[in-house]
Amino acid sequence: MNKRTIALSAEQYKEIIQTMKQGFSGCRPNERIAAALMLEANLGLRISDIVRLRLSDIVKDGERYRLSIIEQKTGKARVFTVPLALYQFIRLYCMDNNISADAQIFPLTTRQIQKHLQIVCDYLGYTGISTHSFRKFYATEIYTKNGYNIVLVQKLLQHSSAAVTQAYIGIQQRELEQAIENHLCLDV
Repeated sequence: MNKRTIALSAEQYKEIIQTMKQGFSGCRPNERIAAALMLEANLGLRISDIVRLRLSDIVKDGERYRLSIIEQKTGKARVFTVPLALYQFIRLYCMDNNISADAQIFPLTTRQIQKHLQIVCDYLGYTGISTHSFRKFYATEIYTKNGYNIVLVQKLLQHSSAAVTQAYIGIQQRELEQAIENHLCLDV
């Protein structure tokens, strides 16, 4: 993990994805890379696992869809529910791009994605952002939208401890600063 890599804000996420989809002078639109990063931000997988995904990795299980993979970095099995809207997004993307269920959804290298992301971030003036920022964005969003439950995020990311997860998403320092700000007792 690159400690200098920051988690994206929601605004940065939206601006990066929109810029990738639209392109700009000197950089063509790239729907494929935008979609890969959107999946990373919505599944919390590493980009190395995103580029290996196939539609057939997502299976219907009763009323829900489940994704079952072996994480490339850790070798750990990971099985989790894919929200219906996200499954439909992936399925439609595959249909629109004539990608069969057993083919890689994103026949790209992580390096290609990183290079394109760097070009877009340079254009937007963002620093400290890499593909891993999208996984950190996922973790931070889950954390803040689920009652600041660090153990939940730890389990989703398959970290070895809550302390690792806290350091990963950098919440601890923000919480300390917020606690100090909230404690001010100036009215006497």
